Amino acid sequence: MDWTEHFTGLSRLEPDVRRELVARSRVVSFPAGSTIFAPGKSNDSLLLLITGTVRVQQTSDSGREIVLFRVQAGDSCVMTTASLLGHHDHSAEGIAETGVTAAAIPRAVFDDLLGSSAGFRRFVFDAYGRRMADLFLTIEEIAFRRVDIRLAQRLLHLARDGHLKATHAQLATELGTAREVVSRQLAEFQRRGWVELSRGDIRLTERAGLEELATA
Repeated sequence: MDWTEHFTGLSRLEPDVRRELVARSRVVSFPAGSTIFAPGKSNDSLLLLITGTVRVQQTSDSGREIVLFRVQAGDSCVMTTASLLGHHDHSAEGIAETGVTAAAIPRAVFDDLLGSSAGFRRFVFDAYGRRMADLFLTIEEIAFRRVDIRLAQRLLHLARDGHLKATHAQLATELGTAREVVSRQLAEFQRRGWVELSRGDIRLTERAGLEELATA
């Protein structure tokens, strides 16, 4: 299986480099809900997502969780990249939100190609730079942006056909805030007629109000 065709930067590599990548790597699969990597665990491979979605999150000393970003098909995981570059253990947790298929590039192959292939090196650092920019945006939103605006944006992004299956605790993790804060804000959205709440389910009843707030 030539999985490199799923990644724009890799599909342009020299044929011999692509063949080496495929020959010296392996394709791995994880069912939905699996923990793919965890804080304090060592890392021996760069993961490139072929199919599925991986949620990368971190837990504070107080037990509060925050979603840092999601890795989609066609992306590399900056956390596995960082641990390989820095020769340190994982600092966050990766959870398979769906069934996942990924290419696992062993550390030895990663190191070899990073030194010998300008195209591979450019692919690694371009992806790393984009994801770091996303992380800085996440930090900026948590530090400076109102929770009601971020919650409206998240509801609009995650809802499918006007519905979202999620608990208040899960949304709090998405936003990096407390469950009580999310519950109060959802109650206000319901009072305004924008959503209807039931156990584990949120129905968007007036998108216009949420959209106006999301762009405030």
